[in-house]
Amino acid sequence: MSVKKQIEEWFEHFHTYPEVSYKEYETTKKISQLLQGMEVAHHTFDDVTGVIAEIGEGDRILAVRADMDALWQEVDGVFRANHSCGHDANMSMVLGALSYLLDKPLGSRIRFIFQPAEEKGNGALAMIERGAVDGVSHLFGIHLRPQEEIPFGKVSPAIHHGAAIFLEGRVIGVDAHGARPHQGKNALDPIFAISQFVKSLHFSPYEAYSAKLTKVMAGSDNVNIIPGTATFAMDIRAQSNIVLESLREQIEKGIQTIRELHGVEITFEWTDYTPAAEVSEEAANIAEKAIIATVGKEALSSAIITSGSDDFHFYTIKRPHLKATMLGIGADLSPGLHHPHMAFNREALYIGAKVLAETLQKASFLD
Repeated sequence: MSVKKQIEEWFEHFHTYPEVSYKEYETTKKISQLLQGMEVAHHTFDDVTGVIAEIGEGDRILAVRADMDALWQEVDGVFRANHSCGHDANMSMVLGALSYLLDKPLGSRIRFIFQPAEEKGNGALAMIERGAVDGVSHLFGIHLRPQEEIPFGKVSPAIHHGAAIFLEGRVIGVDAHGARPHQGKNALDPIFAISQFVKSLHFSPYEAYSAKLTKVMAGSDNVNIIPGTATFAMDIRAQSNIVLESLREQIEKGIQTIRELHGVEITFEWTDYTPAAEVSEEAANIAEKAIIATVGKEALSSAIITSGSDDFHFYTIKRPHLKATMLGIGADLSPGLHHPHMAFNREALYIGAKVLAETLQKASFLD
């Protein structure tokens, strides 16, 4: 069977059987079975999902990462696991690249990291803790891109993801009758104050950033009760790690001030931090040459800058010596990433697999 046909079958399987973060049990089993059929050395873990495989020989090690998990979201009125971020495609492209490389000369070892829980923002950390990038000099990733970023047929050597972090909080005030607001402390008032406060935060206009409320829950079926308690959540993003940290500090100070002003208790915690990309120029240059060699100079796209985030960049944050980049594959992807009915041109899978294989082979022969 041709590699192209295999990629198609792999994608259909992963797309049909999505699994959410840290529950990719059958996905892990399937990848292990495929690697066993290819006679590729690999191992799994007793305490977490995921697979690590290696081909080639030598002391030098390159690596490539594929994320495995699906989102849990409402699709046509039903909540279910759904591969609307394209991780089914990412796994298929990486497996395709591995297949293309099996019969090609390699100048070093290449490690394939099939990683769980990217959507949780910490699957990369789980793999790092288990030695996934120990001894690795260069790391590559791959991801389909929405059509507003690059069209089908174009390939980018680097994706500059932004940093992201989320805040979940609770306001504890005092319930009161709607006719007697002076007897209570409305939990909604400080939440609205927080919403207005974050809109007043300003940093350099040359830096992309945002902070906004994404969830507020308060009240009951009785609309004549002033709610004394409420929960809220925020989504905070920035194109650089430094600006995100500044946003975080300012928001904490603002919440403290609002807490004192309204005389209520506000508790909160930061969750699911994902760092901004630290792209290696050397790794991106390798990818650029591979793109030109595989699909021609006319298919080469410039680096992509996106406010979206990816835990791929924890690898370079935790291992600063790593030279890393993530390739972006134009796929006519619409209506967009994380849309329940996301779809794309599947010819992009074969382009991505071939470009990635060429990238890894070129990198394997670096001095």
